[in-house]
Amino acid sequence: MTSTAKADLRITDVIAHPLRAKLPQAQVTSQGDWPALDICVVEVRTDAGITGWGECLARSSSVAYAAIVERLLKPAVLGRDPLDAAALWRAMRRPLTGRTGGMQIEAIAGVDIALWDIAGKVAGLPLAKLLGGIGRTRVLAYASSINWGDDARAEAETRTAVARGFRSIKVKIGGPPAAAIRRAELIRKVAGDDLELSVDANWAFNVDEATLVGEALAALRYSWFEEPIAAEDIDGYARLRARTRVRLAAGESDFTVADARDLIATRSVGVIQPDVARSGGVSETRRIADLADAFHVAYCPHVGWSGAICAAASLQLAAYAPNFHAFECMVFDNPLREALLVSRAGSFQDLREGLSDVPQGPGLGVEIDRDALARYRAS
Repeated sequence: MTSTAKADLRITDVIAHPLRAKLPQAQVTSQGDWPALDICVVEVRTDAGITGWGECLARSSSVAYAAIVERLLKPAVLGRDPLDAAALWRAMRRPLTGRTGGMQIEAIAGVDIALWDIAGKVAGLPLAKLLGGIGRTRVLAYASSINWGDDARAEAETRTAVARGFRSIKVKIGGPPAAAIRRAELIRKVAGDDLELSVDANWAFNVDEATLVGEALAALRYSWFEEPIAAEDIDGYARLRARTRVRLAAGESDFTVADARDLIATRSVGVIQPDVARSGGVSETRRIADLADAFHVAYCPHVGWSGAICAAASLQLAAYAPNFHAFECMVFDNPLREALLVSRAGSFQDLREGLSDVPQGPGLGVEIDRDALARYRAS
């Protein structure tokens, strides 16, 4: 493209692809079993033939997210310059007259990721370099997550992660506290003393219960205690931080930097974990990581049960952020992650020495398989 063409670039269409896939084996957390997953892929087209791809976190109703994208957000961005990501973010947020959050921000995230994908393709740079990143091409990846449920499955999944070369593993736990502590003890025994271990409670406890679990985790040398209590209990995080020695982690439930501000500024958490497919896309997630860096809080991008585009965007942000610690590499089979890519050769699921490669193509660095979009389309 010429520089003139870049200046004249315009958005011609925004297309939502609601997807749903049944998992080969249900994922188990303290909140229940998940036999299937949804995401919403967003495609932004331009008059120069450059297409950007994004993804919305849409756990169980991707069709609803598709309607928000196409009926509410698309009219706000059609005909406009896709490189004006900040202006377009505000234009998409404007119809939300209440406090920022919810499905609309998650839908905005999908469009915003696609805009940054376009910007990287226009510049001919991976997103991390476009953002002015720290220069990483490989990042530490942790195995996520060893399922809550029976001990035999948890032990087998841990041994598999160790055999794959992971240096860091995260474990799902739930109540009561005694059961959570027993699981943490089991995984430490199986994994050995040298691996970094962390746990994710998915807000299973109250502050008093989490205090008991947190002290046990500290004694077992766990690295962090993720979402021990409800996300909205900001005061509870501060109280828990004062009561326990283990580092707390949270942030996957945050929609914007305003949501994350108090956890970071008070240092209630030592790890902040925004999900780029929920936290307003690249534009807002970058701001959260930058704020955390100013307060010396580590950044670990949350990926969870999302798809290939979320994972690729998270890797680019991991390569960008000075305070990055570890990338969440989900170790279960997820068709919305593997099948969406045209080629997995050299992809973020290929691990070497516990490290994951950051895609080096322009933008997000991945190519989406349109046949897979049709195959997993939800209705």
